[in-house]
Amino acid sequence: MRAVAGKDLRVAGRTRDTLLATAFFAGLVLMVLGLALSNSVRTHDQGAALAAGAIWTALALAAAVGAQRAFAQEQEAGALEQLLLYPGPHGALYLGKLLGVLPPLLLVAAFTVPAGLILFGAAEAATAAGRAVPWAALALTTVLGILGFAAGTTFYGSVTVSLRAREALLPALAFPILVPAVIATVKATALLLTDGWSAEVATWLTFLTAFDLGTVILATLLFPFAAES
Repeated sequence: MRAVAGKDLRVAGRTRDTLLATAFFAGLVLMVLGLALSNSVRTHDQGAALAAGAIWTALALAAAVGAQRAFAQEQEAGALEQLLLYPGPHGALYLGKLLGVLPPLLLVAAFTVPAGLILFGAAEAATAAGRAVPWAALALTTVLGILGFAAGTTFYGSVTVSLRAREALLPALAFPILVPAVIATVKATALLLTDGWSAEVATWLTFLTAFDLGTVILATLLFPFAAES
């Protein structure tokens, strides 16, 4: 697991293609939504909901773009079969790929979240209302959300890597499974921006944590069957 993750991170650090592709895609989605909705008249609660929806739309699509490269490098080089022949459980290969996908996505999220709050005026509205932006809680929500997105898209990246239409099939297969994570992240983010930390936010984050753990465990167990097929 450490060997696969280290290799992917070294390649990502040298080429930066995955990071640049996901960052550009997330920024483009955020800019398009911001331009489309910038002139609408809305309350603070509506602005927070729009900011949360736009941010997590951009990050969910960016996760799909990043996961497409998780197994594509070995597939394009003809090394995927050899990688699967190495001794050790195939589930460790999935976990290594997941750890290789997470850091670039977290870097993209580190600028997408503040940019979305500024673009939709959510940060300014919170300051004007005399409330500080709950950055620590937003960071926790972001990490949990990115983990769930990465876990699902990385698994389906292994399923679709050998298919010709993998760029179209990966989002079509992964996004229905990620609906609970999308709902939880959007709800938690909107609540944090409007009312700050509350019991309802804690409930959504607990649900998101359970979803992440369940997705990682289930994908690790099912990955050997997906890899063999």
